[in-house]
Amino acid sequence: MPAPVPAALPAAAPAGAPAPDPLAQADALAQALAAPAAAGALPWLIAGLAAVVLAVALAAAWLRRARRERARAEAARAAEAAALREAFQALSADALQRNNQAFLDLARASLGEFQRGAASELEKRELAVGTLVAPIRESLDRMAERLNAIEKERHGHYHALAQQLRQVSADHARLQVETANLVRALRSAPARGRWGELQLRRVVELAGMLAHCDFVEQESVEADGRRMRPDLVVRLPGGKSIVVDAKAPLEAYLDAHETADEAAREVKLKDHARRVREHVTSISRKAYWVELPDAPDFVVMFLPGEPFLAAALQYDATLLEYAADQRVVVASPTTLIALLRAAHYGWQQERIAEEAQRISELGRLLYERVALLGRHFERVGSHLDRSVAAYNDAVGSLESRVLVTARRLKELGAAASAEDIAPIEPVQRAARKLQAPALLETGEAAEARED
Repeated sequence: MPAPVPAALPAAAPAGAPAPDPLAQADALAQALAAPAAAGALPWLIAGLAAVVLAVALAAAWLRRARRERARAEAARAAEAAALREAFQALSADALQRNNQAFLDLARASLGEFQRGAASELEKRELAVGTLVAPIRESLDRMAERLNAIEKERHGHYHALAQQLRQVSADHARLQVETANLVRALRSAPARGRWGELQLRRVVELAGMLAHCDFVEQESVEADGRRMRPDLVVRLPGGKSIVVDAKAPLEAYLDAHETADEAAREVKLKDHARRVREHVTSISRKAYWVELPDAPDFVVMFLPGEPFLAAALQYDATLLEYAADQRVVVASPTTLIALLRAAHYGWQQERIAEEAQRISELGRLLYERVALLGRHFERVGSHLDRSVAAYNDAVGSLESRVLVTARRLKELGAAASAEDIAPIEPVQRAARKLQAPALLETGEAAEARED
């Protein structure tokens, strides 16, 4: 027989009603099953299992419903949170907008105030800076004016310099032409001789010698029926003299410097040295020291340039020794200036000695005349003494004889209104005697010599 269904089974909850508590339903079911447990175990066990299954189903349904409720609650909370979020965002945006607007208004006001203050401060600073830089601006303006003037002056100098350079270039071209003409002229023997004589005259002028006093040019000398004329005769103190003969062997020297071949140049320079030696020989043969007794036993051969002598010595090292053996002194302008200065110094010493002699004579004459003047002063003193004695005698006679009678006339009333006659004192000073022995000893002799 089928098992009876317990009357205590819970009925299903109506739709829309709140779900019953599954634990409470499970307890109620357990109590309903426990009551008829004594009647029959198996039916009731099946009924209990069915009740458990039912309870599990109810629990699952309740869980599903609880999940739905929780989902709806969560959706409601989410909607509320979204609404709150939107409201908060709206409030935040409104507050932020109001704050931004207030900040902008405040910033605009502050910025405007700051701009007005900054503009005023800027004007003050501009005025101060303008006052400060005004001297600098004036200085810069003056400097600009000065630079402009300098630039104009520089342009003028540049044009002047360019013109001078052009002039120098033209002068250089003319100098080259004149140099070429001079070289061509020096190749002529008369022109070389005249040039050598001019150089010789310039050398003696540089040495401080005076023409017709310290030296004589082109003085003729007779020797063995032939006339010799040295270029220069230098006079020395004591009646002595030095003969100077100028030579200008330049033809070979000029040829050597015009050629570009070293071998040809060396040959020409050797030829130049040979010609210088020949001139030394020809001057030695003239023997000026024989015809001029007051001349030393040598002659000076003058070469008008240092390079001429240097080139000759370069290719003829024994030239000076040979010239010394021939009683010839080869002199360049430098050595001749030294020789002439020595002669000039000798003349200076000679003049100093002569002047010293004249000073000695003048001193002796002055001494004698001073002694004579002392004698004259002595006589003047003697005459002064006699004059003072005569004056004193006249004063004594006037006081003792003339004035006594004159005063007696005034006492008698003959000259009552006249002034009193002042007494006259005699001169008590005497002339000072000369005490210098030299004046006393030589005065008479000098006076006799003067007379």
